[in-house]
Amino acid sequence: MDAAFALAPDEVVGLLRSRPSGLSEAEAARRLEEYGLNELPASRGRRPWQILLDQFRSPLVYVLLAAAGATIAIGQAVDSAVILAVVIINAAVGFAQEWRAGEALAALAALTVASATVVRDGETRTVESIVLVPGDVVSLEAGDRVPADVRLLECHELQVDEAGLTGESVPVRKSAESVNASTPLADRSCMAYAGTLVTSGRGRGVVVGTGTSTEMGAIQALMKSAQDLQTPLTRKLARFGQIITLAVLALAAATFVLGVVRGESAAYMVTAAVALAVGAIPEGLPAVVTITLAIGVSRMAKRRAIIRRLPAVETLGSVTVICTDKTGTLTENRMTVQSVFSAGEWWPIGPAPVSTPVKTCLLAGVLCNDAQVGAGSESSDDDVGDPTELALIAAAQRAAPDVMRRAARMRRVQEIPFASELRMMATLHVDDDSELCCLVIKGAVEEVLALCEISGAVSSDALRAAEEAGDQALRVMAFASTTVPRDFTLTIDGLRETPMRFLGLQALQDPPRADAIRAVAACHDAGIKVKMITGDHVRTAHAIAVQVGLVQRGAQMALQVLSGHELGILAEGDVDAAISGTDVFARVTAEQKLTIVRSLQGQGHVVAMTGDGVNDAPALKQADIGIAMGLSGTEVAKETADMVLVDDDFATIEAAVEEGRTVYDNLMKFIVWTLPTNLAEGLVVLVAVALATSLPMLPMQILWVNMATAVALGMMLAFEPAEPDIMGKPPRAPGQPIITGLMLRRIAVAGTAMLAGTFAAFALATEAGWSEAEARTAAVNALVAMEIAYLLACRSLRGTLRSVGVFTNRWIWVGVVTMVALQLAFTYLPFMNATFQTAPVPLGGWLPVLALMPLTYGVVGVLKWWEGARLDRRSHRAGLRGRV
Repeated sequence: MDAAFALAPDEVVGLLRSRPSGLSEAEAARRLEEYGLNELPASRGRRPWQILLDQFRSPLVYVLLAAAGATIAIGQAVDSAVILAVVIINAAVGFAQEWRAGEALAALAALTVASATVVRDGETRTVESIVLVPGDVVSLEAGDRVPADVRLLECHELQVDEAGLTGESVPVRKSAESVNASTPLADRSCMAYAGTLVTSGRGRGVVVGTGTSTEMGAIQALMKSAQDLQTPLTRKLARFGQIITLAVLALAAATFVLGVVRGESAAYMVTAAVALAVGAIPEGLPAVVTITLAIGVSRMAKRRAIIRRLPAVETLGSVTVICTDKTGTLTENRMTVQSVFSAGEWWPIGPAPVSTPVKTCLLAGVLCNDAQVGAGSESSDDDVGDPTELALIAAAQRAAPDVMRRAARMRRVQEIPFASELRMMATLHVDDDSELCCLVIKGAVEEVLALCEISGAVSSDALRAAEEAGDQALRVMAFASTTVPRDFTLTIDGLRETPMRFLGLQALQDPPRADAIRAVAACHDAGIKVKMITGDHVRTAHAIAVQVGLVQRGAQMALQVLSGHELGILAEGDVDAAISGTDVFARVTAEQKLTIVRSLQGQGHVVAMTGDGVNDAPALKQADIGIAMGLSGTEVAKETADMVLVDDDFATIEAAVEEGRTVYDNLMKFIVWTLPTNLAEGLVVLVAVALATSLPMLPMQILWVNMATAVALGMMLAFEPAEPDIMGKPPRAPGQPIITGLMLRRIAVAGTAMLAGTFAAFALATEAGWSEAEARTAAVNALVAMEIAYLLACRSLRGTLRSVGVFTNRWIWVGVVTMVALQLAFTYLPFMNATFQTAPVPLGGWLPVLALMPLTYGVVGVLKWWEGARLDRRSHRAGLRGRV
């Protein structure tokens, strides 16, 4: 039923053709046939074979399969098996990840309650929640999960935790009074929504929505509409695979045609074309990509970020905008007393000693309190009660332990629970050491002051202090007390007739995390925009945003914060500009969160979205990377997300972004390192055919170089630590290709150097009278030696080996030693000679091979120096233009 919150209770009951005594069983059965079960349908995903088949629909996989076919063609069954194993492992990992993706909707459907208390035929009974229908009258008690969308008819101190649905950080007090038709979801105080939790009080209401007609059902529909986006890495690798496929086919065809035209036999040219294809295809790339991402996952886990999908590791490094929740992410997710107003001034609450008037105010907060805390001074899972009341006790524990001992001696004998019409709470306590009782009240500032005997000046000071605290989004509570005889009867009328002594104010807030302030600044330095999206009130959101550095202090709140209502009334053409220019969004709905993410993506951003509630799930799914809270997050949010924060801390996101950037850097280092090798191997064959000379390397020898060096050398780049300036660079442009102009120059220069060195080694050995097998062995050793030198140069794409630290990555040196041992075996062991058609070479033959190593490193070093100088000149010219 639409807009039930805007109608009076009796109107809603009438429109639903119900009555206070509930529906009859017969009518309920009829409506169950009409409306269906009160449950969310499980999503029908694709069949397993469809998911598995999709894992092979990738240009990069086609390249691998082509490589496997090529190795089969030249009789290398073992190498073919290795390549196919890589394909199968990658497909299995992708299949498992996609299979788990469907669990989010299943978890959402599971957010139902097993039973509900319903009134039918005038009798109260317990039924399964799935048989509730619109018009049913249900009862709600503390601890109940709301079974359907309910229009409340009666409320008795009813409070509902709606954090999972609306993002509201504290339980919401409910009433039966209708609200305006334009009231946003989070402020509909007369509604209780399916899946939320009753924290205190009791109530009765009529069901207005079940199953897919609930707000939870609307969120499920949004989740289905949210797209499963490819990550920047998968998009770029797909394009990269297409380019490699076309290039390899073109080169192989050109080689075959050129050889046949020059008079070579077709059989020989098939061998040459296969050799070129094997050399040009980077067989080790998928394995290294997977391993590099897996290492990133391991590193992030140590920094308290759990990755659920491997590609998400790299996506973090591409992020240009982080949309973050407030409660628990930027803040500590616990109410804390920040200061106490007493004797005309504010006193901070901390470990330092406090004055007697402050202690008296703290004592009142402990006495007039229904919360129960466990042993110790720190919060624990044993603590039970309203977060605000727990904070009042924690403040006394922290600032004045003697107050707690005094409170323990004072037994509560009477009370007036907090009532919305009173806006205060009162308790009466007996101290066995005194003949009098202590009467304590707490509540809204105006209501408490009205009962106190104080001067106008003191009242004005207190009101002004409360207003100042409110401007900082602090929640303010006033306290007063007096002594009364032991036979005093505590009633509302008696309370209003008893003069009270004003004790002071306590200002509370969910404080920002200290690490979050630093992390937000680090993200800004890294060129990443941070936007807060919260279900909390505008003033609260703005105050926290100021404290963590999202918006400037002193600027008008209306210019810095966009509310859900304001976003909803914007003209369609103004939405993107408003979202782009705003960093704080308050009181937004699940649909608006999805709108914000889609708008940012439409503007070319790579978006990370954090969330913990069911209402966050659609936006988490739509975002390029969804980040769920591990401590406070719902299972729906966790199942939808790509990453889960173990500690719910925004600083962990910043750490994960750093790791993501490092992963991408290391992948680019591997690509820049491996492609010149593939280029040189392919061109060696092409140039040999063009010059009508013998092939300097055979196909199986080329395959050996590719596979051995990829594992022993290239894979070690995955262990490179983050470079010092990793978070000082702006994010990569989302449309930036995987191979940039700088990388292309590096690949061309290094590939040409390796081509020349390989031919030189083969030619020198041939001129020295070595056999063809010995000359080819020398050529392979020369290529591997140059790869080792180039590997050291690739440890930083811009800096030198010294700038990153010679021994900061010990695995590089393990790989170098391993590769040297493998090449010695390749050269001198008889079974390797027989397998790869190599031959032992004289010791003197190693001198020209070793000489190629510093030469290769030097060539790349000169290129880096030239590129750096060119970049400096550009920056200098840009600076001069900026000053003109």
